[in-house]
Amino acid sequence: MRLMPEFDTPDLNAMQADLRTLASIESPSGDPVAVQRVMDVVEDWARDLGAETHALGGGTRVFRFGVQAGQPDRPVLVLTHADTVWPHGTLEHMPLRVDGERLYGPGTYDMKAGIVGLFHALRALDGHWPRGGITVLLSPDEEIGSPGSRAHIERAAHEARVALVVEPPVADTHALKTGRKGTGDFSLTLTGVASHAGNRPEDGASAVTAAAQAVLDLQALARPDVGTTVSVGLISGGSAVNVIPAHCALHLDLRVSTLAEAERVDAAVRAWTPRDPRVTVQVAGGLNRPPFEQSEGTLALYEQARAVARDLGFDLTHAVVGGGSDGNFTAPIIPTLDGLGAPGDGAHAAHEHVRLDRWPDHVRLLTRLLREV
Repeated sequence: MRLMPEFDTPDLNAMQADLRTLASIESPSGDPVAVQRVMDVVEDWARDLGAETHALGGGTRVFRFGVQAGQPDRPVLVLTHADTVWPHGTLEHMPLRVDGERLYGPGTYDMKAGIVGLFHALRALDGHWPRGGITVLLSPDEEIGSPGSRAHIERAAHEARVALVVEPPVADTHALKTGRKGTGDFSLTLTGVASHAGNRPEDGASAVTAAAQAVLDLQALARPDVGTTVSVGLISGGSAVNVIPAHCALHLDLRVSTLAEAERVDAAVRAWTPRDPRVTVQVAGGLNRPPFEQSEGTLALYEQARAVARDLGFDLTHAVVGGGSDGNFTAPIIPTLDGLGAPGDGAHAAHEHVRLDRWPDHVRLLTRLLREV
């Protein structure tokens, strides 16, 4: 009988080398070929560990470690993504670099270091998989709302017992994420009647004026006291300064902490009508990620992680955050703990970086959780 391994401190030099390998492959969500190049590297790592690998529709890949058909226990599901928000050419002006205890570069913190840390944790397990095994799902489109991978994620959650998400912790902290707001976006297209702005302007019906009213009315739906924010971030319309505008479009961002709030705002947006009956409106969009509401199961996972961290010599906290992740899809189905990737700061920003001094502790934490959860 093989003894369970005692885990050494991860090899930070090897982790940095692996991170440079992944981060040197630019993988914007809009370029599926580039994203697949990252996935090919990760799949090679998985095969080296004896994983059963599968390519699913839409570019999603699944790697199974010790998962066997017919076994009584369900696996642990780990969520990762290979895409980033950064366009091709970003490395030319944001090269990978180390400054003290920080490794800077696009896609490092969010979330290629999370993938690297996960595979160093898997290697440390040395084939001693937890009961039920481990399923790793690698998504190609998380940064754009996971339109192609959502169904695969939800199916995997129904087959698993818990989900661990290797998105980064809360910026510049050791805080894990035990809840996230649901996210949505709406587009409103307004159509009025054009006329000359100086000669009988009353014959026109301004779509821009209607859009201005919509901005004020719809943003008033926000309830910050319960975590609901509504923001019109883009607006465009008109054809010339001397024409009463017949067309205008606006785009609205929604963040909610509960499904009830999502339903309230959705109904109000769709019911909104312009003051001028000559202006018509078409509404598209809606909630694209459900709220990741704190649950007893998730908080129990966090308490287990906190106890492990304390045993490893550092303190964990937790938080509910505004941004979404693929954990939003699993949290309504199974207990989900997020933020188990690499600590650092600067997601989607020019100062994106990983904290090298803190990263090994989080890999040790993830290793223990994978074994013990």
